[in-house]
Amino acid sequence: MKKPRDLILLDVPEVPISDVAAVRRILVAAAKEGRAMSYAGVLDALGHRFTRPKMRALCKTLDALDNQAAAAGEPDLAVLVVREADRLPGQGWWVGKVQEMGYQGLWTGEQAQAFVRREQKRVFAYWSRKAKKLRAKTNRPSRA
Repeated sequence: MKKPRDLILLDVPEVPISDVAAVRRILVAAAKEGRAMSYAGVLDALGHRFTRPKMRALCKTLDALDNQAAAAGEPDLAVLVVREADRLPGQGWWVGKVQEMGYQGLWTGEQAQAFVRREQKRVFAYWSRKAKKLRAKTNRPSRA
């Protein structure tokens, strides 16, 4: 027999985990608010329960998203997606992106936390500035 929560989730529209644009919207909104999100939180925002296979699928989407961001001159958003336990990104982020950034430390502990916080602050600042510019642009009086 299904649990009540299962029945509720059946009514929630699911967005494909591979939908890069949807994941981007979720993470840009989080960046503008100055907050990181857990893997489970992103999956939940897409209408999915957390499972390891879904988390791995999300990681592939995050990689594609960061490739698009790099091409557009934007900071990587994947640094905002963290494990609930230690608030650090998962192994795939450390192996792929971090080496390109020049970080040579451990993937856990205080040094890793400090590195992630710096990168997250950079992302927060970028999207905060971009949001302010957009608000300033849309609040200008029109010229007649």
